[in-house]
Amino acid sequence: MARRRKSEEASQGAPEWMTTYGDMVTLLLTFFVLLFAMSTVDISKFRAFVNSMEGSIGILPGGGSTLGDGSEIGNGISQLPDLEKYIAETTAEIDLRSIEELKKMYSEISSFVSENELDDAIDVDLGDHFVTITFKDGILFDSGKADLKPEAISILDKIGIQLAKYPNNRIRFEGHTDNRPINTPQFPSNWELSAARAIAVAKYYINELNFTPSQFSTEGFGEYVPIADNSTAEGRAKNRRVEIKILSEYATNVGINN
Repeated sequence: MARRRKSEEASQGAPEWMTTYGDMVTLLLTFFVLLFAMSTVDISKFRAFVNSMEGSIGILPGGGSTLGDGSEIGNGISQLPDLEKYIAETTAEIDLRSIEELKKMYSEISSFVSENELDDAIDVDLGDHFVTITFKDGILFDSGKADLKPEAISILDKIGIQLAKYPNNRIRFEGHTDNRPINTPQFPSNWELSAARAIAVAKYYINELNFTPSQFSTEGFGEYVPIADNSTAEGRAKNRRVEIKILSEYATNVGINN
């Protein structure tokens, strides 16, 4: 009877090797799921994953086989095969798509401005990550003020028709001034004035034309980003401006803001 009881006690539960084997199978499954996910992930999610894993994974040295050339993984997933090549190729593909989108957008907006006879009021430029619509000096605001002029409304309405065609693109409003100082109770410096003008334009599109606020951002640069020489009246006039920058949809998705 004693021998039978001892045999029954020994047979209870899974063998110890089974627990280790189960852990190994689970880890392998997780690893292959990770590889599969990485093969189809878009670049924004992939970069977010890399950043979240940075410095959080490490494998202790051991006598078994290792990934890659035999060196252990440290600081994230830098040892994954062809990681740098993959990132470079993916980034290049995004840049190419972004350029194609921006060229198309630039052509559309330029044609729209010409068709609506806005060339005297607006300039359109193509940048690396965005198309810029620049309202020239005096078109939207009187000197030293941030209240939209009545005649500015029709111009903003026309541009709003075109902006509505890009609901998935982030749109940034920037205010700029010349270097002549201002010091009023409302605007202690050019920073406040430039920011107030950018906000006034953005709020018009939100409040009057029902644009989504989360699509917009505003910035005031004061006199610190001139595009012309402030020593001449002509140069100062060019520097007094409000810009609308429409980021490419690809740049928007990966968080490029400049």
